[in-house]
Amino acid sequence: MDEFSAHREHLVRVAYRMLGSLSDAEDAVQETWLRWERTDRSEIVDPRAWLTRVTGRICLDVLRSARVTREAYVGPWLPEPLVERLPTAGTDPADLAVLDDSVRIALLHLLERLSPEQRVAFVLHDVFGVPFDGIAAALGTKVDNARQLASRARRLLHESAPPRLAPLAEQRATVEAFFDACQGGDLSRLTALLAPDVEFHSDGGGQVRAALRPIYGSDKVVRFLLGVLANGSYLEPEPAMVNGQFGLVLYRDGQLLGVVVPDVTTDGRISRFSFVVNPEKLRRLPPVDGADEVS
Repeated sequence: MDEFSAHREHLVRVAYRMLGSLSDAEDAVQETWLRWERTDRSEIVDPRAWLTRVTGRICLDVLRSARVTREAYVGPWLPEPLVERLPTAGTDPADLAVLDDSVRIALLHLLERLSPEQRVAFVLHDVFGVPFDGIAAALGTKVDNARQLASRARRLLHESAPPRLAPLAEQRATVEAFFDACQGGDLSRLTALLAPDVEFHSDGGGQVRAALRPIYGSDKVVRFLLGVLANGSYLEPEPAMVNGQFGLVLYRDGQLLGVVVPDVTTDGRISRFSFVVNPEKLRRLPPVDGADEVS
């Protein structure tokens, strides 16, 4: 398994960007290994390319079945967050390795609008540079069709692309200022830190209370957040890197509540919140005092 192990991390990265779930990604990579074990490797010229194609094909099958499942999903669906806790209270997120923009929660959420074939083609080509003949093999189609799928995906994503994020230091300053204003109930300060068309997406998966529809607009988002805080219990935020940007792991009365990822744009305001409270998507969070990195 040594040769496969050399490519495993790469394959998990590929599968996570396609599926938005680390658990599903690892299952897909395990299935890739099973097929690797059953294959005559003397005929494989480039193991990394072969494994990437096979992983893409497996993810395509998962995405096709997931479309039916997600139609019945309760409330908005968000990706499973990749959380890397800050080792010490004084650590600057900018000192940590930053994941590339392709793993950003807002983008992974946007990828849900693509067809399974478009998503696989886009991720393999635009993110990992796989040639179109390899993508065609993964999709079981012609090279021209694979090229068209990636092009259409690129066009759709460009039309709805999330705005650029501010540098990490600015993200942290804005998020901490916003949270302080929330705890203090400072309505005017809260509104000033939000873009007028801010979006709030929360994923409870039908297992815990969460907004069943996205909330749009600064006034509605502020009222919603102040309502959440109105029950008198105190939210304890723990700074973290979440999918390569600054976020918070939230606790209420000492119990894990969820992970919130505010998108702080270059104008210093928050344009979007991604709030994951679905317990199934929080099982992989590292322990409070843990320093293990998320793959």
